[in-house]
Amino acid sequence: MIASELISYEIPPLKLSDAGNKALDWMEEFKTNVLSVVKDGDYVGLISESNLLDSEDVDGKIESFQANFTKPFVHENQHLFEVITIMVDNDIDILPVVNSANKYLGVITNKMVVGSLSKVVSVAGAGSIITLEVNVKDYSLSEIARMVESDDAKVLASFITSHPDSTKLEVTLKINKTEISGILQTFERFNYVVLASYNESEYHQNLQNRYDEFMRFLNT
Repeated sequence: MIASELISYEIPPLKLSDAGNKALDWMEEFKTNVLSVVKDGDYVGLISESNLLDSEDVDGKIESFQANFTKPFVHENQHLFEVITIMVDNDIDILPVVNSANKYLGVITNKMVVGSLSKVVSVAGAGSIITLEVNVKDYSLSEIARMVESDDAKVLASFITSHPDSTKLEVTLKINKTEISGILQTFERFNYVVLASYNESEYHQNLQNRYDEFMRFLNT
């Protein structure tokens, strides 16, 4: 599950020309302590309730608070796990999503994360997870699928995570087989870097741990 699938459009972004008291009104309305700020469709940063309340001129324009903006965000194709990590590390209840050109797409709310994690943690079905690192120019899902199928297995799902200024991709595969040692050996034989692999029980435990971590964050 990736960030673009979790976007909520219920909480609008602020503009630099908006007034601080408007931001406070929206924070109260949407039950959040931060709001996104955009300029001409570009993501500028997050303004927090504490930034505004600590100011002597809360009626001033949002741009006057820009020095205090924080700038956590997630790219549209990053994984749910990365979303959780960024939200917890920055102690925020909404996380802006941007595309490769830094254009603002919307936000992910803690409600969306909890709902998605609840669904993922409860998913049943035998299988395993493999995460590979490949060069962008060498990426071929059909080639990867053929390697999996050579061991009498199938790719049930896949998603790609890319990072800015990197020539590498992370490719995560859901395989319909719990014994994957042969598949891992095949990938290594063809010089694929295996970043991680989990069988069904390990993967679900990892999901459960992430879910528990996020719930503890929400309850603090």
